Amino acid sequence: MEIKDTYQNWIRNPKSLPNLYCYVIAEIGINHNGDIDLAKQLIEMAKGAGCDAVKFQKRTPEICVPIEQRDTPRETPWGVISYFEYKKKIEFGHEEYNQIAAYCEKLQIEWSASAWDSPSQMFLRDFNLPFNKIASAMLTNIELLHVVAEEQKPTFVSTGMSTLQQIDLAVEIFESKKCPIVLMHAVSTYPTQLSDLNLRMIETLRNRYPKIPIAYSGHESNVSPSIIAVALGAVAIERHITLDRSAFGSDQSASLEKRGLEKLVNEIRRVPQVLGDGVKVITEKEFKIAKKLRY
Repeated sequence: MEIKDTYQNWIRNPKSLPNLYCYVIAEIGINHNGDIDLAKQLIEMAKGAGCDAVKFQKRTPEICVPIEQRDTPRETPWGVISYFEYKKKIEFGHEEYNQIAAYCEKLQIEWSASAWDSPSQMFLRDFNLPFNKIASAMLTNIELLHVVAEEQKPTFVSTGMSTLQQIDLAVEIFESKKCPIVLMHAVSTYPTQLSDLNLRMIETLRNRYPKIPIAYSGHESNVSPSIIAVALGAVAIERHITLDRSAFGSDQSASLEKRGLEKLVNEIRRVPQVLGDGVKVITEKEFKIAKKLRY
């Protein structure tokens, strides 16, 4: 608990970053499908599993939905409607986010949201969030990066579908604003095949940006890659969560259900114990066995 508290203090003060505790973010995203009661159930699930935070996504459909896609028909729980109407239906406003804030405070779990456009980031400022998040798709949105960076608030930056040069530019923007960041290795396919995960990118990012903490945002269907990422030094893990992977929504199949999330968090918490400190010692149990086996 003391290490966990230290990490949550880091969210507000990056200079206090610990070495062992991995911060676990349960990405609810838009898996709530516009239903605040479903969102609360997902928050409960994350809290029960031992996650440190939940995260949502905030968009302005008039900005984020391309004009040529707006009238595309989509089968939804509300029938066949336009893609634009669907995107508007699943967006939460102030009323819902006020409920989210109150519910997370009640359950004592952090929450945040990733903005997909500048007005959405301005909207989120009303909630005094502990950290910001740049989605992989938004890493090249220079206007949004500047708007987020000017807050000088700890920010997780996902790096999926991005070149090293694009990541370099994003890092330069945040550093120019003196805004602390954590880079998250990610592969933006849903779900991601194991052969595409390339977890050694965690080491590549650490070597390229030695002063920046490196984390992992996974979209695979199981939990072992995220645990490996922690063993490789990821300081935080972000995973999508759902009550039912067969539910409606584009992110559901790349999400973890309750049992998978509980397993993930339990295994992550064991990693520091398994890794140890690297100092060679002969344990008392080993010493006794040595006396029996050696001659």
